[in-house]
Amino acid sequence: MIGSSSISGFWDSGAPRIPVSWLFEIPGVGEAAAGPSLRSRWSGWRGCDRGPGRPASGVASAPVSVPLAHTDGGIRLCLGRGAAAFSGGLRTAVAVTLYGVFTIHFSPNVPSRCLLLELLDVSVSELLLYSSHQGCSMWMIQHCARDVLEALAFLHHEGYVHADLKPRNILWSAENECFKLIDFGLSFKEGNQDVKYIQTDGYRAPEAELQNCLAQAGLQSDTECTSAVDLWSLGIILLEMFSGMKLKHTVRSQEWKANSSAIIDHIFASKAVVNAAIPAYHLRDLIKSMLHDDPSRRIPAEMALCSPFFSIPFAPHIEDLVMLPTPVLRLLNVLDDDYLENEEEYEDVVEDVKEECQKYGPVVSLLVPKENPGRGQVFVEYANAGDSKAAQKLLTGRMFDGKFVVATFYPLSAYKRGYLYQTLL
Repeated sequence: MIGSSSISGFWDSGAPRIPVSWLFEIPGVGEAAAGPSLRSRWSGWRGCDRGPGRPASGVASAPVSVPLAHTDGGIRLCLGRGAAAFSGGLRTAVAVTLYGVFTIHFSPNVPSRCLLLELLDVSVSELLLYSSHQGCSMWMIQHCARDVLEALAFLHHEGYVHADLKPRNILWSAENECFKLIDFGLSFKEGNQDVKYIQTDGYRAPEAELQNCLAQAGLQSDTECTSAVDLWSLGIILLEMFSGMKLKHTVRSQEWKANSSAIIDHIFASKAVVNAAIPAYHLRDLIKSMLHDDPSRRIPAEMALCSPFFSIPFAPHIEDLVMLPTPVLRLLNVLDDDYLENEEEYEDVVEDVKEECQKYGPVVSLLVPKENPGRGQVFVEYANAGDSKAAQKLLTGRMFDGKFVVATFYPLSAYKRGYLYQTLL
């Protein structure tokens, strides 16, 4: 039996983090337990410097143009609705939400129109940096691809072209648990392209590259760019996420122009960037369908959502659950078998953990499964992602009973369904 006094002092500060490897998805359900208050058991906890929680993302109106007073005469912003009318439908709002527009007078004669947008989290550009040239997990690539394709399917159905897709313009929404599009400054209505120079170097479609070159020479292009330019950009982004490499110079090379398909095959065949056990050929085929030089041959966004790639049940890596915040926090290496098999100690420790977690914000629910999957793991659902982020920051790297505690986030949708991931440390 474990004495009550044995828990005091188990939590230490300043402990280094440990690398944790793969996750596998296994359905399971556990029961939360409650017990007496044991606040005195905790020691050595750092203060919580927690700001207000992030506002929940609202649903923006149909695509609109919002003019801004700027030196170039105006910047346009296009937003998408959460519930779409097209046949594919959308799971959630997948474009940044506009809360309002206001004017600031920095000087008497130069008023500035400002947009109040929802606060989002990490960008795909940052995720690529964190991947350390190893590439992102298939779960993350699949998640990003689906979210962006849903956004594009809606925008294209409404007749709009984003025209500047790149890793920096795809951000994670912790509250909606999805990737969202931002920066619609180059967007235009298809068939009425009023922007001469579109897309960013490295993610620019061949037809947009030609159009930009002609515009620089003072010549008019015979044709306008279409929504197909967005699919080209997304194809490059997904290829970069898979390979972990920036492809700006690759896509501008003569080798790429001569046979891009062979280069894509080489990237996927490389043992340095793919595990042989992972079925990656569906992703390869999806990317190839987006990167045809002829825009008329590129797969539309709505059709791309039907790719077999999205039917594969990938599970996130531990790194994914650290980098992508959600309202649910998961604590690993907290409870061992001794605590789980002693009902009195189990209830005491669970209540103690709950009281400590409540210091960072209101706890909606707490789950500590006694059986696998998830045995001994602590799942804490907060009212918003801002609170869970504060808790994750302050609990990560601590020690409990001589063991490193790993604090990660956890998909709220999976938690609500009772799906738990079995973690291999």
